[in-house]
Amino acid sequence: MEKKNLDWANIGFGYIKTDKRYVSNYKNGAWDEGVMTEDDKVVISECAGVLQYAQTIFEGMKAYTTEDGRIVTFRPDLNAARMADSARRLEMPVFPEERFVDAVVRTVAENQAYVPPFGSGATLYLRPYMFGSGPVIGVKPSEEYQFRVFSTPVGPYFKGGVRPLTICVSDFDRAAPHGTGHIKAGLNYAMSLHAIQTAHRNGFDENMYLDAATRTKVEETGGANFLFVTKDGRVVTPKSGSILPSITRRSLMYVAEKYLGLEVEEREVAMDEVKDFAECGLCGTAAVISPVGRIVDHGREICLPSGMSDMGPVTKKLYETLTGIQMGRIEAPEGWLVEIG
Repeated sequence: MEKKNLDWANIGFGYIKTDKRYVSNYKNGAWDEGVMTEDDKVVISECAGVLQYAQTIFEGMKAYTTEDGRIVTFRPDLNAARMADSARRLEMPVFPEERFVDAVVRTVAENQAYVPPFGSGATLYLRPYMFGSGPVIGVKPSEEYQFRVFSTPVGPYFKGGVRPLTICVSDFDRAAPHGTGHIKAGLNYAMSLHAIQTAHRNGFDENMYLDAATRTKVEETGGANFLFVTKDGRVVTPKSGSILPSITRRSLMYVAEKYLGLEVEEREVAMDEVKDFAECGLCGTAAVISPVGRIVDHGREICLPSGMSDMGPVTKKLYETLTGIQMGRIEAPEGWLVEIG
């Protein structure tokens, strides 16, 4: 299929309307069969559950052109499972996981002309999401829902190349111990907007959120999990019931252990020990790994030994290996890449 005439190297990380999107509606206790449509407009009641009580969940994922010209998406089964968990937590009907994967594959297939070519640095970003579409006045779950998947080509998350970030320990809490931090709900991101804008106004790239109960343990940022590397080369990620289980982070930990032979640990990480790590990164779908060079804790600076100019050596190897798998340069574990026919 002929590609769209886009300036792939300069499209940025934003929304570009593509040709088709997937839509399925839940009504009278069942999902309909779903359709592909050219209509990008959502029409709902002014009293819809999503507008009144923020009943909405979403996923973020990508499709890639591999080195040998195939179009693939990365581990969609894990996104399907995570959305199912999110739906249960917000009393929303689960969109069947096998149908989720099929909807993603169909959306990519219908928009192949927008999948950037290999080597461009760009990818096709996919946004599956679900929201309460039925009218609700009393505080209760909606009785009607809509599940959609749209796509948009995006450039590299960091235009001009990766640079180590400067982050601050936030005065705000991201999630309560028994709240919704472990699911991908829109409400979590709404409450993070003031915190991230405050960080930006103060000259920082991102926030480091600590646990809300004791404010002594590292959790995550507003949109990424933390990954640390010890001075003896162990890869460590924080463990908490209020951290979103990042698919990128889980994949990186597998790569660290199975591909690179590194020791990995998922455990509680005390803020007091951050100063002793050699490297730090933020991992998520958009950028894979963003290196952190400096952490500021209310005036106290922690500078990672990996420096402020580039990724640390272990972080860089993790990044190169995982992106190599996604782009087809390195053999993927079974089931990680789903090819679009």
